[in-house]
Amino acid sequence: MRDRDSDRTPLTDRHLTSTPETAYFWGRVAGDGTVTTDRVTVRVGDETALDAVAGIVGADAREHTEHTVAAHESAHDATVVRYEEAYELRIPVSPSFAQRATDVGVVTGTDAPENRRFDGFDDHRQQLVRGLLEACGTVCFRESSASVGISFVHDDARLLEALRSLLGDAAPEIPTAELSESSSGGYWFGLASDADPAAFARWVYAGSDDSELYAADRRRKLRRSVERAMGGGVDSLSFSER
Repeated sequence: MRDRDSDRTPLTDRHLTSTPETAYFWGRVAGDGTVTTDRVTVRVGDETALDAVAGIVGADAREHTEHTVAAHESAHDATVVRYEEAYELRIPVSPSFAQRATDVGVVTGTDAPENRRFDGFDDHRQQLVRGLLEACGTVCFRESSASVGISFVHDDARLLEALRSLLGDAAPEIPTAELSESSSGGYWFGLASDADPAAFARWVYAGSDDSELYAADRRRKLRRSVERAMGGGVDSLSFSER
């Protein structure tokens, strides 16, 4: 029997097959989005990421996009205000599509199958991790030690454990620290102290110049943080190779 909503959703079963594009898309959804019986929601922070996600979803994706600009006062000086753009894509889906997304393990939350999270995306691990990094990862440059901190934060501990497994099984292996509770009530982990941030950056963004599957602001921050830690010049770290 055909779903009543199947004609109005741009998402189809091809979006559940493993490609670089779908791996990136579901990484973004898992890291900062939701899947319900009638909608897939994904949030991005800049136009390049919006273009990437909208291009994956299809021509009508921007019709389902809400653009907001939030003002954030500095914790140290209330006169300093930072403005942050956000784009939220709310894509209608049929109940059967939502169930199939759950069955293949691309969703977050309690309905996700145990031990099957992201199993179908092993061939495109880099793009999947890239989507997760941009959705729920943080990057900082530590001035005191001239080093780079890379961590992931989420309310779903099982999602983060699945991500740790993805990194541990990557080639080259990317060592991570143990999962911990965050001060906000969720969970987090970071790359281990013996991890190589430059190798991680090259791996996770390899080929992104050609594929255009990335958020420009997040990639720029990681690149510049690694370059500063390495003592290199601007744009000395290349992401063009696959």
